[in-house]
Amino acid sequence: MHVFVIDDDEISTFLAEQVLLEEDETTSISTFASAADALELLTKQAQADVPEMVLLDLHMPEMSGWEFLNALKPYEQYLYGRCHIYILSSSLDQEDEIKASNYTLVSGFLQKPIDPETLQVLFSQLKNNSNF
Repeated sequence: MHVFVIDDDEISTFLAEQVLLEEDETTSISTFASAADALELLTKQAQADVPEMVLLDLHMPEMSGWEFLNALKPYEQYLYGRCHIYILSSSLDQEDEIKASNYTLVSGFLQKPIDPETLQVLFSQLKNNSNF
């Protein structure tokens, strides 16, 4: 499985990587401190090889997670069902979770730091719903 971790916080990125690798050591992880960099790569690959999972922080400089999601709207037809985006946030604001549910590509809203049990469930769901 290929996973993008998009988060400007180095510690959060490191922790997410460790939990991902503990769950499945064959997972390929690409990390991005900039949502713009991830967007550039993802949109170039939108019709070909895309990550099965994206862990996306909402509050980042330059381009927020919301701006990232808005920029993906023209690519939804290529990404839907193939690229599952999970909001990974330290925010406890219910409005963020409600807003996230309005995006077609968002598969869930997770609290930082992501725990191994949650990740195990997500991996299992993704593997059962596709041909890995």
